[in-house]
Amino acid sequence: MAIKRTNLWVYLLAVTVLAVDIATKAAIVAWIPLYGSHEITPWFSIGHWLNPGAAFSFLAQAGGWQRGFFVAIGFAASALLTWLIACEKTKAPEAVGYAAILGGGLGNVLDRLRYGAVVDWLDFHWGDWHWPAFNAADIGITLGAGVLLIAAFRGHGRNGADSHTPAR
Repeated sequence: MAIKRTNLWVYLLAVTVLAVDIATKAAIVAWIPLYGSHEITPWFSIGHWLNPGAAFSFLAQAGGWQRGFFVAIGFAASALLTWLIACEKTKAPEAVGYAAILGGGLGNVLDRLRYGAVVDWLDFHWGDWHWPAFNAADIGITLGAGVLLIAAFRGHGRNGADSHTPAR
């Protein structure tokens, strides 16, 4: 299947998310020692942490097998997302969501290959309570999922139906 020329900008979005993630993590690794942190405000810090697990440190204490598992899942998901972006039936809002998820997912896969874990650096907290640390890739994944949810609720799904148009 040939890639639609109109979707090339969407792949550029994926590459942009990936590049921002790589650049921010490289800066963190270079400037902040592992487990170091700099408080920016009373509720936000920038630090350097490694997460061998998934979202919210799921499976972080699983003993190491999860690295290969998450890399394999990441590559499989990336292949699927690349194909979905290229599909003729994929509407622009969906393609944008897929691209943001693709760029973020690849950023985290590259971390797992390079460091054995994902580099997290954004820390929101209140007192001793901390939201799980995250990174630019996670932001891309979350925003992409949000775009897909909005597209689904607005009727911009793969079937091309518009939820505001009555069925015939």
